Amino acid sequence: MKILLLDKNHPLITEQLSAKGFLLDEDFSSPYNEVLKKIANYDGIIVRSRIPLDRNFIEHAKNLKFIARVGAGMENIDVEFAQKSGIKLISSPEGNRDSVAEHVVGMLLILMNRLFIASNEVKKGIWNREENRGDELLGKTFGIIGYGNMGKAVAKRLSGFGVKVVFHDLLPDLSDEFATQVSLETLQNEADILSLHLPITPETHYLVDAEFISKMKKDFYFVNTARGNNVKTFDLVSALKSGKIKGACLDVLEFEKASFENLEVENEDLNYLLASEKAIVTPHIAGWTIQSKEKLAQVIVEKILRDFSQS
Repeated sequence: MKILLLDKNHPLITEQLSAKGFLLDEDFSSPYNEVLKKIANYDGIIVRSRIPLDRNFIEHAKNLKFIARVGAGMENIDVEFAQKSGIKLISSPEGNRDSVAEHVVGMLLILMNRLFIASNEVKKGIWNREENRGDELLGKTFGIIGYGNMGKAVAKRLSGFGVKVVFHDLLPDLSDEFATQVSLETLQNEADILSLHLPITPETHYLVDAEFISKMKKDFYFVNTARGNNVKTFDLVSALKSGKIKGACLDVLEFEKASFENLEVENEDLNYLLASEKAIVTPHIAGWTIQSKEKLAQVIVEKILRDFSQS
């Protein structure tokens, strides 16, 4: 089988698949139209997010047997058409779930304990103690929307912090030792902290908007390491200004490019988030650790070998 790699990933992908008899070509720079000309020569493709695999792309990939995405989300792929075309879809959310979970907890601790603010003040010669009193996780209710790989990993990490963890998910009977499944209404009534772990779909686009926020009974902290378009930024900023949202930890933004490589929009709402002490913003790196780079790649290799072994 011939496989085309369109994004740089951990070299173990090439090493291990080549050792098993696969033929691998790398193309990390050609634009969409150039890749289109040669994709019919390949049985498999391994991607991150550089090029959209839309219907037109898949129609040109006449011999494609699988698409493997080194990551969790599949929104850059026309999943429905690929499945109708008999193409196996492979992803690796198991590879970076631990990284995402640690990032969620890390951002929250920094925000709630004003660690960046206090540290920067001291470095400038300012010694404020009363103004930098923190807020503890202990005793709070942590609400998760989406209890897949990421949501479960977050709940597990929180088990030592003395928080009550509840979650809402469309699939039934997912409660475990770390979290209890509840209705969305119950979560909105109880949560002191809200964390999103959802794919981006027509149903989850702008899930968190003014109406959703108004249904949260308590003033709350908000965390988003899912997708930027799960949140309507204008409404998020309005809630931060009013105090309904006490603080926001954002690893993803509505204004990112589809490739996640940088921002493509600058506006008043973005400028507010970047300047506000109520917000921590990171550049889509929650799943982006030294360890996750290797684990993401290893999961992809194991799934390809499981379904398309050359031996």
